[in-house]
Amino acid sequence: MSLEQQLDAFALQQQPTPGGAISWRAAGEARAPVLVLLHGIGSASASWLAQLLAAQGGSLPRRVLAWDAPGYGASQALPMPEPAARDYAQRLWDWLDALHIHRVALAGHSLGALMAAAACRLQPDRVERLTLLSPAQGYARAEPSVQQARLRDRLHNLATLGPQGMARKRGAAMLSAEASPEQIAFIQSVMAQVNPAGYTQASHMLAGGDIADDLQAMPAALLASAVVASGSVDGITPAEGCRALAQATGLPYLSLGPVGHACALEAGAAVTRLLADAAPLPNKDTKP
Repeated sequence: MSLEQQLDAFALQQQPTPGGAISWRAAGEARAPVLVLLHGIGSASASWLAQLLAAQGGSLPRRVLAWDAPGYGASQALPMPEPAARDYAQRLWDWLDALHIHRVALAGHSLGALMAAAACRLQPDRVERLTLLSPAQGYARAEPSVQQARLRDRLHNLATLGPQGMARKRGAAMLSAEASPEQIAFIQSVMAQVNPAGYTQASHMLAGGDIADDLQAMPAALLASAVVASGSVDGITPAEGCRALAQATGLPYLSLGPVGHACALEAGAAVTRLLADAAPLPNKDTKP
């Protein structure tokens, strides 16, 4: 069965919130502790297929909710043209409130890590554990010229290539050279469905984001539960930068092995073990 066919088992659901509807996919026992998964800028809830399958099969003992961020999938965009990470975080809590879910574990991949850190800053008492996978750090600390150049390049690629063109150009770069053709095709398919308006908003959020600032504002008890992990051949958020973020914020760093940026798919088993593990994390480089 293809990856696309496996995804069909996790139909999109939709929940109204005061700020706009959110779509998501779910798996796992309804009464299990909740794990919320936040995808990256060129992705969607489908990128967490391996973890949805693991929850369905019982190897991830959580109720897994993988959202489509505002402006992605069937989720309504945010009202402001240039949102900040906290705006996505507020919509996240509004969605969970609408689902009557109070306490969760959070995992964010790439741009989703910025959203997850902002959500922890907004309502730290509601988060039991934070996992940052291949985290995007934002460009708020870069020189203004660098910040604007990164934003301009990203929006130029969107305007000239469109989502399908970006998927053809960048899809393979999301994975390692050892990834299967099916994994590459799946990543390209997900990226090709990105909504340009939602992608544009997310690009502005990335340009102004500062994940380290949000992490450093978190309570010590929550920070002690957090971890940074990435693949050693990630060309989008290289391991060196992820490790430096972990060091700067006092977090453990875990290597997921020789995999690329789309680690939740390519290193599905390792990511699932990390998300399933409720034990204290070692404060050193290691592998899950």
